[in-house]
Amino acid sequence: MPEPSGDTNPRRRVGEAAAESAAARTVSETKAESAETAAGPATGRTVTETAAEALARLYDLDLAEDPGDLDLWLALAARQGGQVLELMSGSGRLAVPLAEGGHEVTAVDWDPAMLARARRRAEAAGPATARRLRFVEADVRGLRLPDAGSYRLAFVPLNAILLLATRVAQAACWETLAAHLAPGGLAAVDAWLPDAGDLARYDGRLHLEHVRPDPETGRWVAKVAAAHHDAATQTVTLTTFYDEGDPGEPPSRWIRRDIVRLVGPDELRAMAIDAGLRVELVAGGYDLEPLGPHDERVIVLARKPGRRSGRGAGRAR
Repeated sequence: MPEPSGDTNPRRRVGEAAAESAAARTVSETKAESAETAAGPATGRTVTETAAEALARLYDLDLAEDPGDLDLWLALAARQGGQVLELMSGSGRLAVPLAEGGHEVTAVDWDPAMLARARRRAEAAGPATARRLRFVEADVRGLRLPDAGSYRLAFVPLNAILLLATRVAQAACWETLAAHLAPGGLAAVDAWLPDAGDLARYDGRLHLEHVRPDPETGRWVAKVAAAHHDAATQTVTLTTFYDEGDPGEPPSRWIRRDIVRLVGPDELRAMAIDAGLRVELVAGGYDLEPLGPHDERVIVLARKPGRRSGRGAGRAR
């Protein structure tokens, strides 16, 4: 993840930005609009995807540059053994490679469009990988799956916890992690730590994030975003504009609005402890070196008390 920059992709910079279902908008307000709802007058081209589908596709385009976290989750899953739970899993960027690595993975997200992309990604990876994956559409707050208490690793990746826009919601996410772990299981949360310079740039100014082709559509996409930081509420409001089209054609415009809540290492540690977990490490990067004063992200690892009964055998099918 380029740091610092004007990049306001919520998953890369501030939180997981999915085009959410209406039921999930109490978690984060997401607004998507298309400037072209039917055949364009100049091109005769018809827009056939919904706003949620378009924003899920554009999320994957945003993450065309690897944020570098996959190796950490593969290593932790291998060390823990047994079943893996990923909350706020998005389009399967991590869940599918984990399943390809031989792990039984349950991936939970509230956005059906993102989960549809995840299922297609799993199918493309082959039947053996697809059999090791289970996708669940649900709000992570208060979630209790039938096999809760059996997971060896449960995690929230790449800033996703910040999309839960209140402390109560973030704490509930930690409680969900803890409830699904087996004794001795490991919970992990990965979050961005902005510095004063980052927040100073979040004053409503528009920034050009990128211009790149979308390999799925063959069309060019220009992404422009503005962010506003509210110190009183520890929130950042993000407004993102995606214009896509071919040269000389009227573009389609997709608009997304996200409200996210920033959270620091001490608060994350306190949430883990309140959820009944024992904090083992507060790291400053994917190498799991201890957090330092200039680190730009925090990864909290916390274990559920109790002795493990042995390496998990995976979920029965």
